[in-house]
Amino acid sequence: MRKLIVTSVVVAGVLIAALATPAQAGKRVRSGLYDGLWSVSIRTQYGPCDAAYRYPARIVGGHVVQADNDFSYQISGAVVSSGAIAVTVSRGGQSATGYGRLRGASGGGRWSAGGNTCYGTWSAMKRAAN
Repeated sequence: MRKLIVTSVVVAGVLIAALATPAQAGKRVRSGLYDGLWSVSIRTQYGPCDAAYRYPARIVGGHVVQADNDFSYQISGAVVSSGAIAVTVSRGGQSATGYGRLRGASGGGRWSAGGNTCYGTWSAMKRAAN
């Protein structure tokens, strides 16, 4: 069960991740450059989390939000005009954080959970507008 919770938390949050520096915090993307639905893949390099997982995420006005109606977890994050992004996902008292950069319709970075109990990389692709 712990493996499932950590994996769910990591997967949801790692969707897009990269820490925005304090200087960039006021430069959230207002133009919608990164807005849309993203498909995020995570890969565990260390720890008891599932080896690989794919999950949807949505960016709206520079804010990372849930892409589906699964409210068993909470996700928060932001992307700035440079593409730097940071995301935190929590579920059941556990959390995961992802950091990275988006460039155009793709991106990638690193994630960790549970005080580095698990960590790895993530990649994201923007889905075409319907």
